[in-house]
Amino acid sequence: MPELRVEKVLGPAKREIAKGLGAHNIAAVGKANRRAFAVTIRDKGKVIGGVVAETFFGWMFVNMLWVSEHHRGKGFGRSLMEAVEAEARKRGVRNVYLDSFGFQAPKFYIKLGYREFGRLDDFPSGNSRHWMTKAL
Repeated sequence: MPELRVEKVLGPAKREIAKGLGAHNIAAVGKANRRAFAVTIRDKGKVIGGVVAETFFGWMFVNMLWVSEHHRGKGFGRSLMEAVEAEARKRGVRNVYLDSFGFQAPKFYIKLGYREFGRLDDFPSGNSRHWMTKAL
């Protein structure tokens, strides 16, 4: 009889799950061609902001965007997003999606032309998580 186990998401179990899901997905829609990348802003060699994203299936997912508190409000976030969108276009990407908690930057993304397509209220407690998209 098969047994269920709670395990750390490391090592052989994760590899087997990813391998099985990957094979299923490729059979259904072909290779995703996942390619992760980052764009950073540095001051005297130190990272003061950056964005981490990945492209696949003609889309880009913005995983993380951060600008140090001291450098916020100076246009660095906009510059980072413009750079990451430019790289996405070079890769043939047609659309972008991302998520942002309400205490982070949903209004910032709206100013950049993103629109909300989903929201989870009370996540985390007393806040909300916003899913946003933009056509390039």
